[in-house]
Amino acid sequence: MLYYLLVPFREEFIFFNLFRYITFRAAASAVLALLISLLIGPAIIRRLKKMQIGEEIRTDGPKTHLSKKGTPSMGGIIIIISVLIPTLLFAKIGETYVWLVLLSTVWLGALGMLDDYLKIVKKLPKGLIGRYKLLGQIVLGVIVGIVVYYFPTVEEARSSTTLPFFKNYEVEFGIFYIAVVTFIITAMSNGSNLTDGLDGLLIGLVAISSIAFGIIAYVSGRVDFSDYLNIIYLPGAGELAIYCAALFGASLGFMWYNTFPAQVFMGDTGALAVGGALGTIAVVIKKELLLPLICGIFLLESLSVIIQVSVFKRTGKRVFKMAPLHHHFELLGWPEPRVVVRFWIVGILLALLTLTTFKIR
Repeated sequence: MLYYLLVPFREEFIFFNLFRYITFRAAASAVLALLISLLIGPAIIRRLKKMQIGEEIRTDGPKTHLSKKGTPSMGGIIIIISVLIPTLLFAKIGETYVWLVLLSTVWLGALGMLDDYLKIVKKLPKGLIGRYKLLGQIVLGVIVGIVVYYFPTVEEARSSTTLPFFKNYEVEFGIFYIAVVTFIITAMSNGSNLTDGLDGLLIGLVAISSIAFGIIAYVSGRVDFSDYLNIIYLPGAGELAIYCAALFGASLGFMWYNTFPAQVFMGDTGALAVGGALGTIAVVIKKELLLPLICGIFLLESLSVIIQVSVFKRTGKRVFKMAPLHHHFELLGWPEPRVVVRFWIVGILLALLTLTTFKIR
């Protein structure tokens, strides 16, 4: 919004010329998101406590988690507000890419909020019925898929995606691309939700992923960098770097209150929103096949649940002491902060590996 308001006056006020640059607007977006989350965090936490919106802890989980009962949940509201305001202020809000990611954030945030409300306030143990939650995710995926497929920014990249490690080679999905997009957004939001089980774990990984996605979006939106790296040039994709910067800043701010011992949990409100947003970013910048790397921890957490359930149903035995995977390491005796920091380290390594794929081709 500020781009459209201030840049036309850059001749009269030279400072306004800075708003032409994505790098400046991204930095400003990150700082503002951080400040907003730090400022509104205490008020929202107090409000959640007053409304008695506290987390219910599974009795079959690690016993060390029982002390967390009653910790305010639905803190994802802090993240969503802190991301939306800077993005609307500093991004070119006329870009389709930006609106699709904002749509995913708000849509899945609202879906997660409904789930949290039913679980915590209405005391329904399972919250929103699984098939209804899945339906909400699928509908969003179909909407994003239709927009990307039928209204592409680059016609040649309508239904294709970049293949990591291979130069000048792309995977073409054709009409099945809409189904692929739907699967990605659904899987990412659910994978993110499964990862949100330890203080600071998910939000730290989101901060790491948002930096990597911001860099990729920026280079994808520049003719010179995309040509040099042999990736698809996507006009306007650089504006997503501003959203990613806001998500990074909001993540750092929320981490202030969410690290061990957490003062607030993000709940499904935040977990579904950030996971779906990252999946949508990967789709619109045509880097879907990089998701297993850049968000590898989400994948491992999801696979651990699938493997555990499948094997237990067939044999009655467990592969892991408990799923998702982070609980397995807790039951091995690792303190919660150690599990979180080591998962962050793996996330950083995966993000760096993701960025190296642009040169190892």
